[in-house]
Amino acid sequence: MLALYNKFFPTTWAVRMKTIKIFFFICTLLLGATTFAQNDSKSSQPILEIQGEVVEDETNKPIAKVNVEVLGGAYTTTDNSGKFEVKGSIGQELIIRSANFQTVYHTIRSSDFIRIKVINTDGGYSSISKVNARSINSFSTYIDSAKTFVKTDATKSINYITEAVNSVPGGEPSALQNKIAFELLGDINSYWAQPDLAADNYKRSVSASNSAGVQIKLARAYMQSKNYQESISLCKTLLTKKLPPFQEVETYEILGDTYSMIDDNEKGIENYQKALDLASKHLITPKITDLNSKIAAVYANSGAADAAEEYYGNSLELSTRENKKRAAQEKDKVADFYGRNQNFDKEIELRNLALEEIEAFSDDEAPETINSALTSQRQNYKIANAFVSQENYDAAIPFYERSIEEAEAKEDLVVKKDATRKLSELYRDRGDFWKAAESYEKYVAVVDELYIKKEQEISQAARFSKEMALKQNRITSLENDRKLNESRYKLAFENEELIDKNSKIQKWIIGSLILIALLLLYAAYSQFKNVRQQQYVNNQLALKNLRSQMNPHFIFNALNSVNSFISSNDERAANRYLSDFSQLMRSVLENSEENFIPLSKEMELLELYVKLEHFRFKDKFDYTITIDPAIDLDQFVIPPMLLQPYIENAVWHGLRYKKERGSLDVQFVKTNAETVQITITDDGIGRAQSKALKTENQKKQQSKGMGNIKKRIAILNKMYRDKVDVFIEDAQEDATGTRVRLTLKKD
Repeated sequence: MLALYNKFFPTTWAVRMKTIKIFFFICTLLLGATTFAQNDSKSSQPILEIQGEVVEDETNKPIAKVNVEVLGGAYTTTDNSGKFEVKGSIGQELIIRSANFQTVYHTIRSSDFIRIKVINTDGGYSSISKVNARSINSFSTYIDSAKTFVKTDATKSINYITEAVNSVPGGEPSALQNKIAFELLGDINSYWAQPDLAADNYKRSVSASNSAGVQIKLARAYMQSKNYQESISLCKTLLTKKLPPFQEVETYEILGDTYSMIDDNEKGIENYQKALDLASKHLITPKITDLNSKIAAVYANSGAADAAEEYYGNSLELSTRENKKRAAQEKDKVADFYGRNQNFDKEIELRNLALEEIEAFSDDEAPETINSALTSQRQNYKIANAFVSQENYDAAIPFYERSIEEAEAKEDLVVKKDATRKLSELYRDRGDFWKAAESYEKYVAVVDELYIKKEQEISQAARFSKEMALKQNRITSLENDRKLNESRYKLAFENEELIDKNSKIQKWIIGSLILIALLLLYAAYSQFKNVRQQQYVNNQLALKNLRSQMNPHFIFNALNSVNSFISSNDERAANRYLSDFSQLMRSVLENSEENFIPLSKEMELLELYVKLEHFRFKDKFDYTITIDPAIDLDQFVIPPMLLQPYIENAVWHGLRYKKERGSLDVQFVKTNAETVQITITDDGIGRAQSKALKTENQKKQQSKGMGNIKKRIAILNKMYRDKVDVFIEDAQEDATGTRVRLTLKKD
């Protein structure tokens, strides 16, 4: 506090100490009154026994030796079971602190059991949340029930999520609860092919708790809903963070999927390869298989059949080390590749192997829908197609018949329709028209049945989508209502507390603040006056010092001129020069103590000085001094000897070195009622040539007159608010001549 005071109010030590004593005295009184009021308020609250625990989110593993403190009161730590017990009052702040996670602050509202959950991320903890224990059991139960029906009954699953949100007593669900609920909603939408709804719910989950896992799901939902750029941007953002290996592999994989979807095969393979390298490094076996397969698919789509076959060979071999379902899935995918490349023998071989594995599926491995490629009717249908492509019709017929039989048993109307049509065409091509007609009749019947079924499915899908959207809107509405009610409750509670406290300490605070404000204002005003006065004195001393440096400089240059005349035995010229010089010196010394003199006096000094310089260099230049008749020379003031250094530079560094006769033009023009512009123009050799002609010694020496002029103008502009403005430029385009424009303001 003392350092802050010194920074804003530097003054003499005696005044400073006196002000500080008053300041600290008032603060002490205020602090004492406030503390008394707080103690009085707290003393009226009953002491509660607060119990709670600190656990890891996913495993519920207890975390020991966490610091638990009631602000200004009791202190304890969690035991080996992660539990703690501490005494506190309603309204006090409970602080749960550890070096392993962000500090949690919890205002005591009741004696409810408190659970603190933290998320483990690669050896450390982050993303904390506090949850009331009474709401945990029912919320978790409903969420578990919702998870059970995700893949079987979306409506029921969403209903359970709604119940979970409703089960939170007394207000808004915690950030963690919102994160869990909306993430699960997104999972439901994603599974039931509603990527737009999935993305919306994942975004809500991320806003509640910025989880990398949910962000990865959001990126995938963006990709599935064809928001490709959003998916790419989110993945790139995720990759700038430190992710666990599996999540990093997933992120690169999604990037590869997205680039492949927009036909950027090069970037797709690049990201798949990065994911594959990471998966291989960390032995993430399922991903190694998937990524080999995806790289092969990209190569196949881009026409690189050899590279595709190599990676498909890897994925086939790796899939056999996993379960039968994954092995059959990969065989089907590679068989499709061989079929597109007309290698029908290998296609048939792989599909027969896939059939063996499909028939050996356990209940858990069985396809969830009849539309899956991993069904015996579809594999038999594709084998038959491969035989037809080889024109081996006799071998194809049994597989078509088997496919139709299995499709009928499993009510797969799509395969039954296609296989029946193909069989009919095959009989027709062989000339067996009776069987062809019989098969075609069956085909027509299946088409009619399939048409009716498709209409029903479309209608059901529309109702399903509408129902899902309505139920999710209900959850969103519940969330908004809870937020509104919670804010109202908090506002009412805080308003009641504020009124109670104000009634006790309002007069003390207002009186103390007014007194402190008055003291600070007085100290600030006094200090401001002292600083301004000191600045003014310092500027005056600086100007006086600069003026004292200007006079010897000017006299030294003039005496050099006299010495030149004497050395050339021109006594008459020296006498005339000394006479004019003495007159000039008298005027200079008379004005040496003034900050400003009338412009008329400066004109007299300027004319006398130019006359002296012309007298010495009469064969070098002519000069003119033009004054605008509209200028009232006595209405404008100017710092003494301000123009002389510019004239001196024009003569000594420009005109003196010119081979032919030069000219010096000085103009005084009134630009408006408040401003006069003074222009000094010469047609000398220019600044660049003058600098080139200087000797090494001259280059080392700064022009003292010009340096002092710059300093004087800077100080005067600071004191008198930009009174003088100077601009120097070349007079001609070829860098010869120099023009100085000086703007002088009246006020």
